[in-house]
Amino acid sequence: MDVATTRFGTVQIEADRVLEFPGGLLGFSSFTRFALLQPDPEGIFLWLQSVDSPELAFVVTDPAHWCQDFEAVIRREHLAQLDLTSIDQARILVIVNKYDDALTANLQGPLVVNINNRCGMQVVLADRRWTTRREIAKLVSETQRVSA
Repeated sequence: MDVATTRFGTVQIEADRVLEFPGGLLGFSSFTRFALLQPDPEGIFLWLQSVDSPELAFVVTDPAHWCQDFEAVIRREHLAQLDLTSIDQARILVIVNKYDDALTANLQGPLVVNINNRCGMQVVLADRRWTTRREIAKLVSETQRVSA
């Protein structure tokens, strides 16, 4: 299937690679179909691209790259909705945002995806160790690079 994107033009996605988020994402409940795009095969950032809206895409990453002790404790009913018996059967991703001069990860609202049936949901973790703005990288401006 052809998927129009504002960042990469039209990309070809196999229909069996589309992820379904029946409840949408927080703040975007009407968008339920997404595809993971990996523009750099060696990179650790992916794009979660809406299949139905070219301009809607989120940068995501595996939180284990940035926070070795991160764990998503998911309620039993959420596991059941995703047809999972254990969180170990899921792929966990977090949304990355630019905030001031840093990249931050939303560790409090991870995306949980059943890799077998491609069904996912965004959950809100009750554990207050995790924040919506965990700094994962400082951004360096062109000016800072030149003067360094």
